[in-house]
Amino acid sequence: MTDAAGIITGGCLCGALRYQAQGEPTYAGYCCCADCRKASGSGFIPFMGFASADFSVSGETRQFRSPAARGGEAVRNFCPVCGGLVFGGVVGESESHTIYAGSLDDPRWFKPTMAIFNSRRPAWVVLPEGLTVFEEMPGSV
Repeated sequence: MTDAAGIITGGCLCGALRYQAQGEPTYAGYCCCADCRKASGSGFIPFMGFASADFSVSGETRQFRSPAARGGEAVRNFCPVCGGLVFGGVVGESESHTIYAGSLDDPRWFKPTMAIFNSRRPAWVVLPEGLTVFEEMPGSV
């Protein structure tokens, strides 16, 4: 679900870091890997993927880099003012970006279809019914 113009918007807690994404996400779900749990301070991180051509950012970002599940680095962008975690990927370099659903202006835009790294999900995290569940990282995300 997007607004009438097909734009999804969001940003950090203080509003200094903002984004727009055009159209529907290519994927959406919950990640239960240890890195996402620690980054979110929760049992998972809700995410939505967009092609870089459909994604734009305004404001300064700070980045945290960690080893990615498929090798290379996972890059998380957060606001240098309030510390709010906002999106993944390197603007101008990455082919796609991951929006963290907690940063959405309208939380109804998040429509999860999958859960990844279920093998690492804490027992106290209850996933919604109807998701496609992957024990590790699927090849399509």
